[in-house]
Amino acid sequence: MESQVEAVRTVLAPTANPSAPGAVQVSRPSDALAARRATNATFDALLLGLGAIALLVGGIGVANTMVISVLERRSEIGLRRSQGATKGQVRTQFVAESLLLSLLGGAFGALLGYLVAGMYATTQKWPTVVPLWVLAGGVGATVMIGAIAGLYPTIRAARLSPTEALATT
Repeated sequence: MESQVEAVRTVLAPTANPSAPGAVQVSRPSDALAARRATNATFDALLLGLGAIALLVGGIGVANTMVISVLERRSEIGLRRSQGATKGQVRTQFVAESLLLSLLGGAFGALLGYLVAGMYATTQKWPTVVPLWVLAGGVGATVMIGAIAGLYPTIRAARLSPTEALATT
């Protein structure tokens, strides 16, 4: 088929407009389509990279917030442990905080992304199409990153002995 493209190109202009064949411009749409596919693939990779960086920054933010929370609440952890709270209960508290923090951040980010995409699409007179699985996937990925980022502070909080935690107040 590729071998016939040049033969068809020479005959197509006089066939389409016999009175002025020079006014007809013949191009191969396959070249334009290939360029469009390459551009879309590059754009998709760029957006994926930006999303990965945003998740990394969010994970670092959650981890930093949880580490500071554990450091500032050592006396609370010590008091809870001295009153009989187990390491598992302390772990559950800090994992729940980490998950809640990342869930709220992910939901807010997904909503903000949806609104910005919708406003841009509206200004371009395009229909706004954001699949629900994309929003759910974004929130899910954020919660997963938040859970992973909260593991170290959670383990650190659970390992504090009551006497050690109360002595630092």
